[in-house]
Amino acid sequence: MNHRFACLMAAGLALSAGPGAVMSASPVPHSPGNVDILVDGAPQPRYPHDGRWYVEARKGREYAIRLRNPYAVRVAVALSVDGLNTIDARETTASDARKWVLGPYETVTISGWQTSLKEARRFEFTTEERSYGAALGKTANLGVISAVYYKERVPTITPGTSSDHAGRQAPAPRLSAPVEQEAREGAAGDTAPHASAKAAPPPATDNEYAATGMGRLTGHAITQVWLDLEDAPAQTVNIRYEFHPQLVRLGILPPAPAADPLQRREGAHGFAPGFCPEPPRQR
Repeated sequence: MNHRFACLMAAGLALSAGPGAVMSASPVPHSPGNVDILVDGAPQPRYPHDGRWYVEARKGREYAIRLRNPYAVRVAVALSVDGLNTIDARETTASDARKWVLGPYETVTISGWQTSLKEARRFEFTTEERSYGAALGKTANLGVISAVYYKERVPTITPGTSSDHAGRQAPAPRLSAPVEQEAREGAAGDTAPHASAKAAPPPATDNEYAATGMGRLTGHAITQVWLDLEDAPAQTVNIRYEFHPQLVRLGILPPAPAADPLQRREGAHGFAPGFCPEPPRQR
């Protein structure tokens, strides 16, 4: 079945929006090597556990999602956070979802929920109660990031025929240089790390569970193109995220060593050089 998809492009990438396409096969679980979760620009460690991949959510911190295209053709990536499409917050199948499109072997960073053709709101690790999903009343899939890759269909042209005669859509035209450059500059400003002016939030507790909220507004210009995608996904990556206490409870991270007051006291000693310091509040 041949499907033509509308796409939005930002800095050499695009979002695809298509009519009701039917997936011919279920996505196959894939290594997370093509998807990184970034905090302050640094990829977070991924932990395998019971057939799934996990990362630690850092409460109150902004994060971004870096996507890599390992193929020699353009791909459209359906990217959801907490079950919500990062472009329009809809809950759909991956085939019906609007998608980010990457050029051959391209790497791009998506740092927030796209709220318009020019702006986005940063992804932020928060609690379920303060999540974007909770605000929309969509809380069935909190705590998961999913990226499903679809390759662009490559037209097969035989001698003496055109791509139209072969029943294929012609490749999408390239963006004009001014539009592409504007999008590239907008996304470049979006992916730079930013220092947070907020005070550090208290650490997550045993009864708090991670979700993603809507952070600060940032510029992220996009434009629309058209892609013709293969019906079956090339790969899918699912990453679960939880706060540290929950990763310990799941057996993914080791528990912190218990403090032993007796051992602390056993390490006490007598005299040390110097004078009695004044407490800071009395200086």
